[in-house]
Amino acid sequence: MGLGIAAVEAAAERIRPWVHRTPVLTSASLDEVVGTTLYFKCENLQKTGAFKARGAVNAVAQSDADVVVTHSSGNHGAALAYAAQTLGKRAIVVVPEDASPIKVANITRYGAQIVRSGPTLESREAVLGEVLAGSGGDVVPPYDDACVVLGQGTAALEFMRDVGHLDSLWLPVGGGGLAAGAVVAVGDAVRVVGAEPALAGDAAAGLAAGVRQPQMPPHTVADGLRTSLGALNFEVLHGYGLHVELVDEDEIIEAQQLMMSCLKVLVEPSSAVAFAALRKARPSGDVGMIVTGGNVAV
Repeated sequence: MGLGIAAVEAAAERIRPWVHRTPVLTSASLDEVVGTTLYFKCENLQKTGAFKARGAVNAVAQSDADVVVTHSSGNHGAALAYAAQTLGKRAIVVVPEDASPIKVANITRYGAQIVRSGPTLESREAVLGEVLAGSGGDVVPPYDDACVVLGQGTAALEFMRDVGHLDSLWLPVGGGGLAAGAVVAVGDAVRVVGAEPALAGDAAAGLAAGVRQPQMPPHTVADGLRTSLGALNFEVLHGYGLHVELVDEDEIIEAQQLMMSCLKVLVEPSSAVAFAALRKARPSGDVGMIVTGGNVAV
């Protein structure tokens, strides 16, 4: 499947009946913190509480299988469970043992079967192989898949259509599906910038070196960003020349608290990584940021 703006537009039309067109919020207080005009695309208000619903629905809607399987630390698993339930299929999700309890509950809420794995990507993939051998069906990867990437790209497409103009678009980078989708969706119209925890900085290191890096130990509070950059997404993002800003754990927590206080919405640590990077870099012009998820305990 080709990756291009026409394919993102087709994905947007395909998933339209089953996902929200999420709002864009602003905050004069946060503008003052960064020193520029900010726009926040609130995918934390998306179905299942994260942007992941877009890619999952786009992939499942094109699958002929009765069963769909994946591995996920939480948000993609819930998204796949939602997509399967909505489209009349069965979902099985391999979940690492250190996954957030609230995210695990979100997966089960949509009726998926959960199978546990160890915390590493290697363990997730090994257990996924066992599940697939026993169940058949289609694998819907959490990020390294063209259908998923195109679905995620619809968030950036909507963002640009709703705001009209942005000088830069900031977003967190984990597996890279959202970033790759955004690059495909906006082309040269806006500069896309990534953000990543220093404790999970494989994307920054790999893109700078031109060689994909392995997953780092899963120690960052930003649990949605603990995985390594996908092969397809690395190709897209390296070709684009994506710059990735690194932030430390204290900066992530401070950014999360500040966003929730000023925007009055729930924000995951992974979502706050991009705002933490914005606070450090202080870019000029009209700046957009995708708030990727809001599945946190309250």
